[in-house]
Formats: sequence, structure tokens, C-alpha cells
Amino acid sequence: MRLQNTPRSAYLVWESFEVLFMRSNYIASSLALLLAAIAPFAAVAQTSSAKALTNSQARPPITGISHLATYAADMQATERYYVDSIGAVRAPDPENPRGVRYMLSPTQFVEVLPLPANAGVNRLDHTAWNTTDAASLRTYLAAKGWKTPARTTLLSDGSRTFRVHDPEGNLVEFVQPPAHSRPVAAPNAVGHHIIHVGFMVHSRAAEDTFYRALLGFRSYWFGGMQDNRIDWVSQQAPDGHDWLEYMLTSGPSGTGIPANMTQQALGVLDHLSIGVVSVPSAYKMLVAQNRLTGHTDKHTQIGRDGKEQFNLYDPDGIRLELMDFHAVEKPCCSPFTASDPAQ
Repeated sequence: MRLQNTPRSAYLVWESFEVLFMRSNYIASSLALLLAAIAPFAAVAQTSSAKALTNSQARPPITGISHLATYAADMQATERYYVDSIGAVRAPDPENPRGVRYMLSPTQFVEVLPLPANAGVNRLDHTAWNTTDAASLRTYLAAKGWKTPARTTLLSDGSRTFRVHDPEGNLVEFVQPPAHSRPVAAPNAVGHHIIHVGFMVHSRAAEDTFYRALLGFRSYWFGGMQDNRIDWVSQQAPDGHDWLEYMLTSGPSGTGIPANMTQQALGVLDHLSIGVVSVPSAYKMLVAQNRLTGHTDKHTQIGRDGKEQFNLYDPDGIRLELMDFHAVEKPCCSPFTASDPAQ
């Protein structure tokens, strides 16, 4: 449309504006159609991103036991026990310059620390589990709302670690071993595989929220001194066959060490176990080599889980249980629900 008496220059401006307006409407319409067309794909991409974020927070593997850390009132007496009786190899402790490691293999050991002034009857510092990725495991626990340190710690041996507390206040450490662990020659060791650790537990349900629900530990066996009660609950590491044993107390529920608990009784509960092919054979070897110089059981026995066992005690009363890898009798109370550890 052209108005009369309108200069041509003005008409050209108007015509350009009209064309631009029509093109703008076309572009807007096209853009709307394009957005509508790609919306389903954007939704899929957003869902995939959310899934990727969830997967990035998946728990990295927890493969088995790293170590048990204990206190010693007499470090020299404890060294004689672990070196002469157990056959472990003494090594420096990269976590604590005052501590000592007694190595059974490149990735398993007993850590012994000087007794703190306020320890009371307690001789257990912490339990520790191996993982393939300590940093990711710390991130995973933090994302789940568990209280963690701000970062992992890199030790001088190349391992990476961090520590948390379980629901009852027990200190738990996670260890990513060095990429290239140093070989350990322990030819006199009575065994080279720590197959389980255990400690006093007040509430099975409370501890399960951490070990089973959050970390993914799996049922292995449970039983008791009598068929109608449960005193011990075993759960294996989620990505291995080493296990944690709840040593359930029969007293009032709560946390901490009961006031009437003796050091000897607590040392029975707080313990570690070394697996062997045959406990009777291991016992005969220890006797023949005159290595049973401290407090031990008088003889081997078959436990309620059907496995042969023999108990030794360090100078502070921490129990070390030699145990067969496999049961020789049918266990009481419940069947095994997972494969046994291997040598």
C-alpha cells in the first residue's frame, strides 16, 4: 500500500519495515516450531544427565579388611607377640610415627599404637577396610549425608585414607592401597589373610543403617551361644568375602563401653581373625615351634558356626582367632548365605 503525496524515500522505509516485520513473525514462528520439535530430546538429555550424576555418586568397591588398630601398654611385649607367636613382619607406620605395623600381606596388617592416657579398659582404636577409590567413597558418603572429613589423606607409602564414625561411635577407616604395594615376606606367619574383625555392638539395627544400608555389606551368618538367641552377626564386605562381626552385648542399649566391662571381657569382643586351611595343623605347628608363650586357649575347638578355631591373646587382651576358611560341621542357628573367604 502507498499513500498519496508520500515521498518515495518514506515509502521505501515503510516497505522495508513491513518486510522486516513479516520476516520477524516468520522467524518467531519457526523458532517456536523448532523448540517444540526438540523439547522431547532435551527432556531425554536432561534425564540422562541426572542419571549420570546419580551414577557418579555410586559407591566404589569395598574389597575387604585392611587392618585392625590396637593400643599397647608395652610396645616391646606386643612386638614379641606379633613377631614371634604370630609370625608377622614389623614395619614402620606411615600414619603415626609412634605406631608400628605388623604385616601379614602387602594389604593387610595389625597396627599397634602406644596406649593413650585416657584409654581406660579400651584397647581398640579403629577397624579399616580396603577400597579401590578412597576419594570417591568419601564423596559418596558425604552425598548421603554422612559426616566425613573435607578430604582424604595421602600417606607416605602412597595409600590414601579417610576416617568416619559408625552409628555407635566406632572409628572406621577406609584405605586405598598404593598402586604398587611393596612385597611382604612373612614366611613364619601362621596365616596371611585377616578374614574378619569384630567389636562390641549395642544395637544391630543402628549399625545396619551404616554397614548394610549405606555401604552394602551382605549377610553371611548369625548365631549365638544358645540356639534361641543371637550373639554374633556377620556381614561380608560388599565386594569381597572378609566380614565384620557384630559382638552383641546383652546389657542396656546405648553406645560406649559399659561401666562394668572388664578389659579381659572387652578384648574377647574386640578381635581379629586369621584364616587358615586347618586350625589343628596350625596349632600343632605353633606348639612344635614353642610359639605359644602367652595367654591362649588350652586347645582347639569347633565353634557354633561349624569352623575349627583357636584363640590367642596379645599382652593387652585383644583376641586373635585362628579360624578355618571352611566349616567342618553344620553351623547352628542359620546357614551361611555367602561364599567363604579364600586363602
